[in-house]
Amino acid sequence: MAVRSSRVTGAVAAALCTVTLVVGCASGSDADEPTSHPTQDKSITAEVGERFTLSVPENASTREHWFVVAPQPDASVVRAADRSYESADDGKSVGGGGTLVLTFEATGRGTTRIVLLHCTFPTAGTAACGGGAGPSPTPSPSPTTEPERVTYRVDVR
Repeated sequence: MAVRSSRVTGAVAAALCTVTLVVGCASGSDADEPTSHPTQDKSITAEVGERFTLSVPENASTREHWFVVAPQPDASVVRAADRSYESADDGKSVGGGGTLVLTFEATGRGTTRIVLLHCTFPTAGTAACGGGAGPSPTPSPSPTTEPERVTYRVDVR
């Protein structure tokens, strides 16, 4: 998992908000080089208006998915801004996997948490991953396995 962040000036952010009004306010820019954080870094510090991303490996073809789950981040501190998928091989091979990129925007001063749930084939039948609604087409090799939860602490200054 990787964390990236970028900053822009208020004037640029205001202009981007106007242009992207339909899909939400954007305060990041493709021209800004994001700052990477180590995978094990579960603490994020951001400035109000700053965007940052959480990047996790994902492969839907193997029933592997990540979700932002309860408790949801405090919207007065952080809001979800975008969710995109980057194919590992530009989509040239079936089942190749890639990276899920979750973008957040720091909306106000404070501290909150972002909780990600990692649902995989063995955990897909659990209630946490939306399972339990009827029999699974293929028995899970470990039906009591709970999905992985990763919690990030976000401090906005």
